[in-house]
Amino acid sequence: MTTPSRLHHLFDQRLATTPEAVFLHLPDHTLSYAQLGTQIDTLQAELLDQGVLPGDRVLAVAENCPEHVALVLACSRVGAWSCGVNARMARGEIEAFVTKADPRLVYFTCDVGSAAREHGEHLGAQPSALAGLSRTARRALAMPEPAPLAQQVAAIIFTSGTTGAPKGVLVSHAGLLQFARVSAESRALTPADRSYACVPMTHIFGLGTVLAASLHAGAALVMRSRFEPADALQALALHQVSNLQGPPALFTRLLAYLDEQGVVGQPPAPALRYVYTGAAPLDLPLKNAVQDRFGQPLHHGYGLSEYAGAACLVRRGQWREDTAAGVPVEGAECRIVDDAGRELPQGERGEIWLRGVGLMPGYFRDPAATAQVMREGGWYATGDLGRIGPDGALHVVGRLKEMIIRSGFNVYPGEVENVLNQHPRVQRSAVVGRKEADGNETVLAFVETVGGQPLGEADQASLQALLRDQLAPYKRPASITALEALPMTHSGKVLKRALLDLPTPV
Repeated sequence: MTTPSRLHHLFDQRLATTPEAVFLHLPDHTLSYAQLGTQIDTLQAELLDQGVLPGDRVLAVAENCPEHVALVLACSRVGAWSCGVNARMARGEIEAFVTKADPRLVYFTCDVGSAAREHGEHLGAQPSALAGLSRTARRALAMPEPAPLAQQVAAIIFTSGTTGAPKGVLVSHAGLLQFARVSAESRALTPADRSYACVPMTHIFGLGTVLAASLHAGAALVMRSRFEPADALQALALHQVSNLQGPPALFTRLLAYLDEQGVVGQPPAPALRYVYTGAAPLDLPLKNAVQDRFGQPLHHGYGLSEYAGAACLVRRGQWREDTAAGVPVEGAECRIVDDAGRELPQGERGEIWLRGVGLMPGYFRDPAATAQVMREGGWYATGDLGRIGPDGALHVVGRLKEMIIRSGFNVYPGEVENVLNQHPRVQRSAVVGRKEADGNETVLAFVETVGGQPLGEADQASLQALLRDQLAPYKRPASITALEALPMTHSGKVLKRALLDLPTPV
């Protein structure tokens, strides 16, 4: 079998060997490799007819559906770069991404909910040759990227922009293929497996961990356009889902739903053998709660768009008493450095640097932003803070930009959040620093309460007691604001910049 060198080769190999095998399980029907292949052929012909060239961008305003998968793979076949953006974004955000990506065509998954269809109508989209998609007219002035970059890149993934403007990460074919293999092997995926696929494939988690890894192994996907706890539990009980993956927010919602429904003990999941969370920080109370519910270890990893998936993973079947993100995967290197870029001894906190096969070629048409994060020797400065444990596992402790300086001391939001999340009335929390006139920073906490109910005086008192017991005075929040729901990105991360605009108790 020929070694794959482009993303679509993974699909083409499955199409050649098992064309009638079911790849996608949808709510009301299934799709085999052969049936999906017909969709890819249709889109490949349309892209070529519209003059799409290698190095052109094709923007997809999308939710998870077969048509989006077909578009990603058709782009790979013609050498174009697929650029996925979540359909649930606001009109202004979509227009900004069109400007940023300079695409030849813009597609919309118009049969999955109303969001993408409405964006398409606003931008004058017409029906595509493939039912279920609409597209804009060819943008004649769009400029393709030159070789060799045109051949190197598979996709653009836009960063979530939790603390600043999103950037377009260039994701290489080599990086995606490497991670597809690493991810599949880390889970021992086989054609007998089915993964629950609700993580957006416009995000590196969905594109790499879910789609590419499943294609590599020949595993099937139970595909959903959005996460609904009741549907996920039904899929676990009835549809032989063996892999459940998602950000911590997915598991928070799933556990809350089980409690609301009065489900005691483990929910029915006869085929489930691997549970994984990534894309956002994990706190120990949530990890323990998930493990208690499902009777299996909750695996964790550390990944980001700039490294085409996870750079570190917890080994399969490993029960850990912490929230470590595991050890570097094959092809990845990780080091912890100080402010001067000098490698720190084991156990000391510093910035996480990465390099390896999965590292991005850079940010799309943004050499200044690329230069800000690339270091001598091919290292990428992640802006995340971490330490290496005695067993070589990476522990992520926060974001460099989010670190709060209070009275000359460093306050790591993740450390404060871990304490807040231990309280039985707190579902999740977020801690930010607000700059004061004297240059100091005030520590502010925001908590999403269980059931969205306000915190009473007794709750506030017990929270303060918990903080006094576990945190030094300079780390304790000046205020705790209860919210029905924290603002979240579509990939399951807390949108911390939005919290600074909210009123806080005096």
